[in-house]
Amino acid sequence: MDSLIPKVRVTAALLAWHQALADCLANLQTADFCKDLLKALQVLLSAKNELSALLGLECKGEPPRLLYHCGIAQAYQETLLERYYKRGYLLDPFCLAVDNGLAEGFYPLASIAPDDFFHSEYYRVYYQRTGSMEDAHFIVDLADGRKLSLCVFQGQSCARFSKRELALLQSAWPLLRELLRQFDQQGGLRACLGAQQVNLPNASHDALEDKIRGAFNHFQHSHLTEREQQVAHLLLCGHSVKSSAKQLAISPETVRMHRKHLYSKLKIGSQAELFALFIASAA
Repeated sequence: MDSLIPKVRVTAALLAWHQALADCLANLQTADFCKDLLKALQVLLSAKNELSALLGLECKGEPPRLLYHCGIAQAYQETLLERYYKRGYLLDPFCLAVDNGLAEGFYPLASIAPDDFFHSEYYRVYYQRTGSMEDAHFIVDLADGRKLSLCVFQGQSCARFSKRELALLQSAWPLLRELLRQFDQQGGLRACLGAQQVNLPNASHDALEDKIRGAFNHFQHSHLTEREQQVAHLLLCGHSVKSSAKQLAISPETVRMHRKHLYSKLKIGSQAELFALFIASAA
């Protein structure tokens, strides 16, 4: 019988990929699935360093909930986990996009972020300072309006994904989507929630939309006009003057004028100071 099977060259990488997928399938009902899934992606990319990852549960109207993380240096964990899941998500492009109905799929950060995001203070604090130059997200729809968000980045090397690596991650999307759906349907997600709950930061179940709107409506509301608050919001989220003008249907010159006025009223001179004021007010 073996003589009827054509001989093909099976590489060590292909064998490792198949074994990693087998481990994922075997552990769909347990919290171990998470580490097996990340191992599979690492094998797919032939990554020399451990991939960094965050797996979160996104429910419309609620803050994101951390389920699993790996490959994040101890020095970065407080900023990336506690601060992000408590208040940093208020400006996160993926969190905002998901709450606005982002379709499931694979999204590199550059495909979803505002035009000036990579020059924003938010990017400097929550990305560059945490070893993440650029990440990519798999967004998977579940039942009852829930979504799983798998964020992967190269936190050990602080490098961006190459075009080849992004193409490989994109190619894994159909398989990863089904694995994550089965992880939910077969009880693994429930097991993961039970195993990780004691380590999760306290999260409010207030409506996320109200929390985001409230954070900006109450941010310096006694000092800023409504339009100045809108400009501050867009600038903090990473929009350029030109993009902010387009969002508000006003001219770039008017945006610059509002920015000058709000900086003057708040006695600040930079986006870094504006960001610090906002995060402090959202605490």
